[in-house]
Amino acid sequence: MATRAHAKTARRRTTRRAKATRKANVGRRWSQRVTERSDALDLERGVFTQKDPKRIAASLKRSAERSRRRKSDSYRSAMSMLTFYLNRAGKALPAERKKTLQRAKDELRKAVRAGLDHDPEKAGPNLIRVG
Repeated sequence: MATRAHAKTARRRTTRRAKATRKANVGRRWSQRVTERSDALDLERGVFTQKDPKRIAASLKRSAERSRRRKSDSYRSAMSMLTFYLNRAGKALPAERKKTLQRAKDELRKAVRAGLDHDPEKAGPNLIRVG
């Protein structure tokens, strides 16, 4: 009788452990899924691995302007995706890479400002015209 009770408890413990592991694995790569399947933007492949901040900013801006699935204006969507990537990479991101991506934020701001200077109609309630 004691053996049966022991087997039942062991089975219960294994099941709990298996469930906990499955839950951990499901939530483990959520940021990767967001980057790949997000409704925010359809990103060009390898955008965050480029070395030139201007190219990163231009790619994000282009993706944001083309996307019909984004929920806010293109600048906000592009900046959100860049910030999201920076935050999720966290401590694993080398300092030089982090610096490049921070510069890409500045380049994105410049690109948006330049676009607003040329087309004042684009300056909606969320963007302030600079100049």
